[in-house]
Parts: sequence; structure tokens; C-alpha cells
Amino acid sequence: MAENEKVLVVDFGGQYNQLIARRVRECNVYCEIISYRAGLDAIRAANPVGIILTGGPNSVYLEDAPTMDPALFEMGIPVLGICYGSQLMSHLLGGHVCRAPEREYGKTLVHTSSQSPIFQNVSRDTICWMSHNDYIETPAPGFMITAYTDNCPVAAAENREKNLYAVQFHPEVLHTQEGKQMLHNFVYNVCGCKGDWKMDSFVERSIAALREKIGDGKVLCALSGGVDSSVAAAMLSKAVGSQLTCVFVDHGLLRKNEMEQVCEIFGGDEFEMNFICVDARQRYYDKLAGVEEPEKKRKIIGEEFIRIFEEEAKKIGRVDFLVQGTIYPDVVESGLGGESTVIKSHHNVGGLPDYVDFKEIVEPLRDLFKDEVRQAGRELGLPEYLVSRQPFPGPGLAVRIIGEVTPEKVAMVQDADAIWREEIAKAGLESQLSQYFAALTNMRSVGVMGDERTYDYAIALRAVTTVDFMTAESAEIPWSVLQTVTSRIVNEVKHVNRVLYDCTGKPPATIEWE
Repeated sequence: MAENEKVLVVDFGGQYNQLIARRVRECNVYCEIISYRAGLDAIRAANPVGIILTGGPNSVYLEDAPTMDPALFEMGIPVLGICYGSQLMSHLLGGHVCRAPEREYGKTLVHTSSQSPIFQNVSRDTICWMSHNDYIETPAPGFMITAYTDNCPVAAAENREKNLYAVQFHPEVLHTQEGKQMLHNFVYNVCGCKGDWKMDSFVERSIAALREKIGDGKVLCALSGGVDSSVAAAMLSKAVGSQLTCVFVDHGLLRKNEMEQVCEIFGGDEFEMNFICVDARQRYYDKLAGVEEPEKKRKIIGEEFIRIFEEEAKKIGRVDFLVQGTIYPDVVESGLGGESTVIKSHHNVGGLPDYVDFKEIVEPLRDLFKDEVRQAGRELGLPEYLVSRQPFPGPGLAVRIIGEVTPEKVAMVQDADAIWREEIAKAGLESQLSQYFAALTNMRSVGVMGDERTYDYAIALRAVTTVDFMTAESAEIPWSVLQTVTSRIVNEVKHVNRVLYDCTGKPPATIEWE
């Protein structure tokens, strides 16, 4: 099976590394992230048609700064350096990078050159997102300046003969108004891409590859009822049919009434699969008793998932493959791709026990971002209400309950979350929000209800808007809706006397609380 043409993002610890890959994919060009530490051999082995060097928090002229072998720029592969990447390119090739007299941060007017292939069909004066303390004072020999700002003499430079391009700003963020066009120009005008990364062909190729890989093997799928596992299950169903058994584990950490909904959808006639529902609620509550540290909670939940599937596999008989709905952000945020620190472990890619009683774990969505997973679901014929449902974490409400998980706390957050979702729907805000939920804080505070003093918990409400879940903004919810939700929660949910609204974006926060 032919591989897609590939652009490689070499990561120097920049916060937007996944966003760069996502924007390239929006141009119908496949893109992967690799750490700069992987070195030239790994880059050559990936066989990229283009390379993008990311931003990063360091200064290129410091002794311990992340760097690359300058031979990277002699490989004959087009390279685009972004922010730190642009400075590193200049530094290694003989330019001069130093502390800027004035730091640039935020939306900045950039004056571009019409001669550059990067700026074709881009306005001569365009708004770009700057975020730098250092700047390129003098470009490397052979480089021509192609953009500047009032404070930055080299906002972009290029050596067209060697296909080397550098931009000081961040074309991948939405604040750079014509950034997508610039990246499109790089992958098409410079790298010569054809644009063969399309979801219909990805689904077809994936089904064929799964069929070939699995042969007559028996497959067990971890089905949560969420978008990722549902799309993975649908893909496997198309590939191997009755060889697939889907196991749904009710770990007692689902949203209110969700177990009943999942069983109704997947246990009915809509999907052709062997469906098993396991009631493991008490088992999870016992394992989580007394555990407060979030990573420990995640690892316990991940371990139990595997153990339960092993047990179900033994009941079924021979099982060769375990299917999981791991997606690309899970891989990168778990420290398995790029240079980013581990933001969280994930039960699909982190915290797996050493011994897994299966021939192999299959992750058919491992290369996809969340919105690509939704596209794949539509291609597979899944109903829109399932494909468009908002994300729910694998460890469930355990990561929305700060501190120890107990059945009583689960009931509190389930009830509060149900009220929040109900009022969002009544207000007609569902289509405007990407994800919204209630979390139970570990904080108790004094309140007054009736004539009595209370000392109860605080619920935090979360609602965000995002395109790709790599970055997110807190949604502006009408005050009247927040008032109604607050009133209902403190009156209807036992042991809650305070409601907060989380106004933090991602970054600096994550979307989930733990």
C-alpha cells in the first residue's frame, strides 16, 4: 500500500507543534511530529518531502540550546523554520541572532515581498502573530530578506537556491490572518506536494490494511461510546465483520444515563457487532479508594481496562488483537511524539501494564486529529449525532473529580453536568461550543442555605470553543444562563453550595481539569 507524501515537523519544544501539523494536514498533506533529538538518520528514514522547524523557548546562541546538525540544510529537502526554527537556521548557517532591542508579542503588521514563493497570494501588509525576545539581526549568507516589521528587520528570509525559508512569526496560529495560505504555499509551491491526504482514501486504505493485518484473527474492541472508539469500532466492523467483539465497560465514571444510551445504540441493530456490556462499577470504586494523585488515577483506570478485556477475551476464547481508539494528540501529549513534555498519560498510550494477553494492540486512528476522526466517522456512515458528540476522556469522571473518587462524588458531578448540558441545550448554545462539562473541585467552602450554615463542595463549569483541541478559548456564556445553571445546581445537587466558571484558555490550562 502506497504511503502518503509526508512533511515532517521537527519539534524544539514549541507550544504550537501540533498546530503546525494540523494546519499542514488542512492542506491535504500528511504531517508528523518528531523531536529534534531524533537526529538526521531518523529524519532521512521518514523520507519527508519537506521539513518544518518549530518554535521553542530557548535562545539559539546559548551553549545548551537545542540544535541540529547543519547537514540538515544540505539534504536537498525544503526546510521552513518558524520562530526559534528560523533563528536556528540563521545561526547555524552564519547569520547573527541576538536579543531584540524590543520584544514583539501579539498581532503585528508584517510587510512582505511579492517575490517570495511563501508569500504568493498574500497581502503585502498582513497581520501575523509574533512571540519572540530574540531576532535575526543579520541573515545568513545567501539569504534574502522577504519580510520585515517596524521592530524586526528580518521577519522572513529565504535562500531559494537551497529551498530554505525562515519566518520569525507563527503562520500556524489563527491570529496570523494569512498563515494558512503561507503554509499552503510552502507545501505546494516549495515542496511540490500533490495533496494526497484525504479522508475518503484514508478510510479505504485503513480498512484494506486492517483486513490484511488481521486476516482470520479474532478482534476485541474497547468501546466507550465516544467518538474515537465508535469510529474505530465501525472501521473494524467494515474490515473484519463478525470477527469483531466490542466490549463496553461501565466503570461507574460515565455521564448521567450514558451507560443506558451506549447499550441502546451499540446493543441494537444499528451496528453489526458482538456487543458485551461489563458492569465494573464497584471494582473501579474499590481500586480508586483513597487515591488522589491524577496520574495515579489514570494509571489505575488504564490497568483495569486491560485486565477486564483480558478476562472477557478468555471468556470469548481466542483473541488476537485489541483495538483502541487512540488518536494523534494522545500520542503527542503522552510524550511519544515530538519534544513536548508529558501533559498527561492516556489509558490508550500510557500506563499500560507490562503484560498484555493479546498478540497485538491495533490503533487505526493513531495518526488522526479529533476533527479528522469525525470526518472518518462520516465516511464510514456513522450517524451525525454520534460523530459530532463532544469528547469524553477515557478515564471518565475520574479526571473531573479533583482528589479521591467516591460513588457520592460521582453522583454529584453527574447531576451537575446533566443540568449544565440541559441548560446549554435549552439556550441553543450546543452548536457554538466544542466541549462543556462540570468538574467537582476538592474545595469546600462555607455557605448559607435557608437559615443554616453549610460547608460543602464547589462545582466548576467548563465550556470551550476550539477547532482542533490543540488550543482552546473559554466560551462567553450569557450571564442569564450561568445564573440559571448556578441556581439549579446549588438547589438540586446535594452537598454543593458554590458554582464557579472556568475562564482559562488552552494554553496555559488544559481543557480537562486533570
